[in-house]
Amino acid sequence: MTALGAGEAVLGGALLFFVPGYFVTKALFPEWRIRGPDGTRRLLEIVTLSFVTSIGLTVIVGFGLLDLAPGGFSAAWSNPTLEASLLGVAVVGLGVALARGAYSRIPPPAKGPEPGRGEEGAWEVSRELERLGRDERRLQHALRGAAGNPAEVARLTKELESLRSERDAISRSREEDYAS
Repeated sequence: MTALGAGEAVLGGALLFFVPGYFVTKALFPEWRIRGPDGTRRLLEIVTLSFVTSIGLTVIVGFGLLDLAPGGFSAAWSNPTLEASLLGVAVVGLGVALARGAYSRIPPPAKGPEPGRGEEGAWEVSRELERLGRDERRLQHALRGAAGNPAEVARLTKELESLRSERDAISRSREEDYAS
């Protein structure tokens, strides 16, 4: 094998198994960066997704060439149709990635799914209601212990009423979110 043949094999392998998938991955996830505390994990995700996507794209493009190319498609070294098609996919992926800001200095913000009606902050609301329930039980216990002190009973009763009204307001608000 000559040096030219080895170089061609390396470039062809990269084109078949990495390059198109890398650019498509960067186009789909422009906010992923390899820097920072999650850098190693992101690098592993990008490389793995690039290999898997490239293999999938190679299969899809090859199948499309078999069905759509006039006169068929022969996977021979002298027929660079597959490589040219994959290079075209890579160039389109690069263009989309550049347009979405994948290679800009400041990454674009990650977009998550829109929360459904009544789902925003459900975990936080549950935690807050649990905290209010604990505080209510604590105040009821303190109220039983302060039976002989009228000033302390009045203070604890007022605090307990305030806590219950806050809990009821949160519950009412959540019920209205689910009802509408």
